[in-house]
Amino acid sequence: MIGQILFLLILAAAVAFFTRNAGKIRRNIKLGRPLDRSDNPAERWKTMARVALGQSKMVKRPFAALLHVFVYVGFVIINIEVLEILIDGVFGSHRVFSQPLGSLYGLLIGGFEVLALLVLISCLIFLARRNIVRLKRFTGIEMTAWPKGDANYILITEVLLMAAFLTMNAADHKLQLLHFGHYLQAGSFPVSDLLSPLLPADTKALVIIERGCWWFHIIGILVFLNYLPYSKHFHILLAFPNTYYSKLTPKGQFNNMASVTGEVKAMLDPSFVPETAEASRFGAKDVTDLTWKNLMDAYTCTECGRCTSVCPANITGKLLSPRKIMMDTRDRVTEIGNNIDKHGKDHQDGKTLLHDYITAEELWACTTCNACTEACPVNIDPLNIIVEMRRYLVMEESQAPTGLNNMFGNIENNGAPWKYAAADRFNWKPL
Repeated sequence: MIGQILFLLILAAAVAFFTRNAGKIRRNIKLGRPLDRSDNPAERWKTMARVALGQSKMVKRPFAALLHVFVYVGFVIINIEVLEILIDGVFGSHRVFSQPLGSLYGLLIGGFEVLALLVLISCLIFLARRNIVRLKRFTGIEMTAWPKGDANYILITEVLLMAAFLTMNAADHKLQLLHFGHYLQAGSFPVSDLLSPLLPADTKALVIIERGCWWFHIIGILVFLNYLPYSKHFHILLAFPNTYYSKLTPKGQFNNMASVTGEVKAMLDPSFVPETAEASRFGAKDVTDLTWKNLMDAYTCTECGRCTSVCPANITGKLLSPRKIMMDTRDRVTEIGNNIDKHGKDHQDGKTLLHDYITAEELWACTTCNACTEACPVNIDPLNIIVEMRRYLVMEESQAPTGLNNMFGNIENNGAPWKYAAADRFNWKPL
């Protein structure tokens, strides 16, 4: 009974903390400007099923995709085992699903063990790729101590959780064979049986190992759950809504500002009366000028570096890294959220995303080639954030490279990006 009460207290605290922290992220995402992405729900469900559930964009790198599938499938399916652990913890039962599922239970436990082994091996390979092989896409100016540590912490945690799961099963099975206490004959243990010779024969020691691993496994999962909102691994949850609400039009397609479009139409057609638009800032200076979808993108970023590894600007040594754009956006909106918690919603800290986090040099290095959005495995769109901040630089601060300013002047004066007058257009014909 004491164990059940302790379990319920830990479970309630874990759920309460996670709900509070997830609520803060939801509040932070809603700091963005409104954007309607409720159209064409059937197509959106298909996109989510293909990209988030089916991992379709991961296959461009087959080896990493295979390892990620093992971890992803293992994470999803082993949660059935976690459900059983939760029920056992609440009601004080032991392997509660074994009797209702009958022989199917043995098949499931055997499958979970194979998946747990694959997850464990995959995580070890991921750790080696990051820390021994040192793949280039896991480096960069934005990959400071915290992002690197975050990736390692979560991989080590998964290794420990899977090891505890298999050790728990090995001790449990050994107790089953000894017909000890309530350890009834249930399950199939193709992997953990290999660990049995390493365990002691004494039943008291086996019970301590089995119970110790049981508590370590479930508390580890609850700690993992509460670590997610502070980690890039929150993409485990946000990948699904983020792909659902992703752009259905061609990625990289620019959107025109309604107010400017109206002015241009009125200039070309004096009879056209533009709708009265709400006065707002041109482009984006801070995260509150971006849309909620931009901010959801930032919280969904996996920091995998696929975007940066295909960015031609980054490849040729420019300062731009699309991954840094997303990480800076996430860090800035989190900073604003923390300020709201400490000082109230009207607090101004004098900082902005543009200039304090992201420089104009980074923004103008972008070729708008769209490679980053194509490469992202969860349909994140760094290009939209870059273009919005460029708009602010041009339309609010008049800060554009000289070549662009010359082009803007030519368009205004000549109706074309070149310096030749409209009257001379026929002279442009090739000889």
